[in-house]
Amino acid sequence: MLHGKKIIVAITGSIAAYKAALLVRALVKEGCEVQVLMTESAKAFVSPLTFSTLSKKPVFSNIIDGDQWNNHVEMGLWADAMVIAPVTANTIAKCATGQADNLVVATYLSARCPVFFAPAMDLDMWAHPATKSNIERLIAHGARIIPVGNGELASGLVGDGRMAEPDDIVRHLQSYYTERLSFSGKHVMVTAGPTHEAIDPVRFIGNPSTGKMGIAIAESFARRGAKVTLILGPVPSKPPADVKVIHVQSAAEMYAASALVFKESDIAILSAAVSDYTPAHPSSLKIKKEEGPAQLELRRTQDIAQELGKQKKNGQIIVGFALETDHAETHAREKLAKKNFDFVVLNTLEDAGAGFGYDTNKVKFIFPGNVVRAFELKSKVAVAEDICHAVAELMH
Repeated sequence: MLHGKKIIVAITGSIAAYKAALLVRALVKEGCEVQVLMTESAKAFVSPLTFSTLSKKPVFSNIIDGDQWNNHVEMGLWADAMVIAPVTANTIAKCATGQADNLVVATYLSARCPVFFAPAMDLDMWAHPATKSNIERLIAHGARIIPVGNGELASGLVGDGRMAEPDDIVRHLQSYYTERLSFSGKHVMVTAGPTHEAIDPVRFIGNPSTGKMGIAIAESFARRGAKVTLILGPVPSKPPADVKVIHVQSAAEMYAASALVFKESDIAILSAAVSDYTPAHPSSLKIKKEEGPAQLELRRTQDIAQELGKQKKNGQIIVGFALETDHAETHAREKLAKKNFDFVVLNTLEDAGAGFGYDTNKVKFIFPGNVVRAFELKSKVAVAEDICHAVAELMH
């Protein structure tokens, strides 16, 4: 799975740097071409000679080395993956905020490949809110965090903060490339964003959805090899470049596009916040202000999820979304049964950091048979990953 992959291993100033030597050796044994980068502080723990011997390549530490420029942009384009192991709290903060004052951070900012972080630090540093915030920011930017281990630390304390073992890091890389193929050959339809129901040429009924959740889901499936069609309502968010995007405005337009794409889809993720009502008689001209109360006659829009649920064929998977304000699980279960979903992604406005406009979400997956899987508040990118994992489990 890793044979022939080009891997950057970046080492920062931690006592766990000795483990990086074992990691480089393991990757070379897997058939990888390994380029080692080191910060200046990392050299205090392990000699660059060790890594150049193991990788059979020179080790780079500075952007400018004498009269030589170590091209971080070129390295970022060359690599199939970048692993920063060990990564200290200091480097995590620099990567999270884009403070490119060394070769490792500059290469991270230039990398177009997946980047894996294997943190190593004392337990209080790992638990500090500043570190947690920086980790969340990295995840939101698409980084993959390899979980820390629990045990005796360099300080003599015992707890979380140990760098993952080299074999575990190799397994994470192998799992990533396995996941990349997990939806190969599958067509995934994702609906996202709000709909705007025209009252007249300058006014509409809508909601504050930004489409961030659906865009993250589309990107996550695309990374795993799926052919993705994103049906996107009017949003300020930039759609992903590696998926097919169909732009729509109204619920009627979203239904027409969804009904067409769904016929050829293996998986449908219905994350759009579709308006339930639309003006019965939209005006072709701007409605002028008049004295007295105004009345607006509304009619129900087509229930896209319910219609697609009726058309669902054997082997197709449909995932619905439910944003609730009260009796959340009860309403989600009703949707699950009524609309023939395989599971519902439930979130509620009662949870801080969840709902419209946030970069984070706190969800529960509601499955048939009263099965519930609850998650903590996390980035929408991480929630999208969880949805992909759940769909993969259903497929198998």
